[in-house]
Amino acid sequence: MSTGRRVRQPLGTTPEPELDPGLLASVRRKALENGGSLDPIALAEAVTEAGTSWGSTGAAQTLQKLRDEVQGLSVLEQFASAPGVSDVLVDHRGAVWTDSSKGLERTGYAFNSPQQVRRLAAHFAAMAGKRLDEASPYVDVTVRNYRIHAVLPPIAADGPVISIRVKGPKGINLEQLLGDRNSWWGPLLRQIMCHRLNFLISGGTGAGKTTLLQAMLALVPENQRIVVIEDSKELSITHEHVISLQTRAANVESSGAVTLSDLVVQALRMRPDRLIVGECRGAEIRDFLAAMNTGHQGAAGTIHANDPAAIPARLAALGALAGWDTQATALQANSALDLLLHVDRDGQGRRGPVKLSRLVLDDKDRIRVVGLIDATAREPLPEASAEWIGTRFPPQTINDMRRLLGRHRGSG
Repeated sequence: MSTGRRVRQPLGTTPEPELDPGLLASVRRKALENGGSLDPIALAEAVTEAGTSWGSTGAAQTLQKLRDEVQGLSVLEQFASAPGVSDVLVDHRGAVWTDSSKGLERTGYAFNSPQQVRRLAAHFAAMAGKRLDEASPYVDVTVRNYRIHAVLPPIAADGPVISIRVKGPKGINLEQLLGDRNSWWGPLLRQIMCHRLNFLISGGTGAGKTTLLQAMLALVPENQRIVVIEDSKELSITHEHVISLQTRAANVESSGAVTLSDLVVQALRMRPDRLIVGECRGAEIRDFLAAMNTGHQGAAGTIHANDPAAIPARLAALGALAGWDTQATALQANSALDLLLHVDRDGQGRRGPVKLSRLVLDDKDRIRVVGLIDATAREPLPEASAEWIGTRFPPQTINDMRRLLGRHRGSG
């Protein structure tokens, strides 16, 4: 791939050299022969077969570029692997941006032409066995530790764009995620998992929904079976028994699609102790809520919402896609979901939980959200438990949790 250009070149540096096409072809061929992997020995063999040689100066850098080109994100790898980066974005002009705790920033790097961005996007799709062309102008794939989404014209009106989400580290635990946040969040989240409560994690784009869910699922006992359903694999859970199911798009004949709803139905036949939906965004909400209401405790998922107050409308919209009216969705959601966890960024850009809520029905069978904890508020919420919220300490027994929720569910 072309390395593009740096629009603000630092003093004392020179543009990165292009990789030799013959060398690149040899390395890619060797990678295919090795099932997509490329250890140092195989890489050296590919260089030898290409008849390429170089001195010690720059050899290590060139080898790393070759690895990035064949197995990673090519020229974008340097940005995705930078500490703290959660997203790498290529806009319609070819400019590269990153998102981190500092917010969205332009890197100063840009591609020379839309054709370069298009070739790179097609390369990403091919790495995952997908196609990206005029017939299939968008793609959503997972490559290593990255979720990659790309769109071509005419869908992307002004030029091809690439959006890369950098997944959080697999080994991160709850303590590392929470850091020095309010000390009661850790015990509370452990209680939620211990007593197999059903919950949704809400938040905006990049707020840390998947990261929190991943850390919480690492608390599941090893003798329980977790079945995860996702559009594109993002959750990487530290657990002995995780089954991961992923949707599939229709082929060029418009057949063979496997939806999230299909996968929820299949997952229920796989004896799940914990049923997890990576993100609820469509008709699968019907089967997901129905599963919780038929004895599947400890279920969890994420939902896009900028505030917990927006969740009833969001659930109603998803229920409509499944053929439910507002009342049916309200009754199912209120019965199925024990808690709502909301995540957001704090003033330092750190992601984590900030609010805990639950759903209740009003006298017209409409759901509304009742806040239990708001870590951003100065005073406890008036409708919350004074004993729990007023002392800023979570319940330590299942009886306290049941009393708070007004439920009489077994702990499983």
